[in-house]
Amino acid sequence: MRIARFSHDGDVSFGVVEGDTVAQISAHPFGPIEFTGGRVPLASVKPLAPVLPSKVVAIGKNYRDHAAEMGGDVPDRPLIFLKPSTAVIASGDEIAAPASSERVDYEGELAVVISRLCRDVPEERAMDAVLGYTCANDVTARDQQKADGQWSRAKGYDTFCPLGPWIETDLDPSDLAITTTLNGEVKQDSRTSMIVHKIPSLIAYITSCMTLLPGDVILTGTPEGVGPMNFGDRVEVTIEGIGTLSNPVGAR
Repeated sequence: MRIARFSHDGDVSFGVVEGDTVAQISAHPFGPIEFTGGRVPLASVKPLAPVLPSKVVAIGKNYRDHAAEMGGDVPDRPLIFLKPSTAVIASGDEIAAPASSERVDYEGELAVVISRLCRDVPEERAMDAVLGYTCANDVTARDQQKADGQWSRAKGYDTFCPLGPWIETDLDPSDLAITTTLNGEVKQDSRTSMIVHKIPSLIAYITSCMTLLPGDVILTGTPEGVGPMNFGDRVEVTIEGIGTLSNPVGAR
């Protein structure tokens, strides 16, 4: 099931994408799905970020090749950082590069969407807390990340967390192709099987220190090949079984 969040005729709602139409659902998808009976053409809606998370919990250096290109190793324990909810934008929205940064990078990632309030989740039950998966771009002001010594400013600008185009609920995330292109040229090409700290262990580790709420998002890390984006570029993150997240790059 592909769950989308969209606006149509001034109204914002969730729906299930079925071919070239969207079947509208009542309320939200964090519980039993109830269809309203309404159906609209997919081409007639404006896609929105598939969720509005209270927080985005991201994992650094979770692919060995990316850790190596950044000059380090994968940490023994997941390296957690947060991106604010105000960083979230939809597929099609513009990434606004700040004038204060000389290098803004793309980082294509698999994102996990949480389905329920959870804390201290044991690893063997962790997948019960997952609603589904979407594409993400962990946009980073690379020069500021290096200068600050911690990542809040570099990762936290408005528009620095594109998500979409929808949430895929019927998916095995263990071995999916993930690619990032810049202006059509492949820059990142890997598989989610290369993730070191797997999704169940990430959920168990994160919830051992903080409560996750329905709609919260976990970014699982990026593979090798990160690099800069510039004004006028278009970056696309494609994950097998989900779809493509596409964003132009503009100026703040």
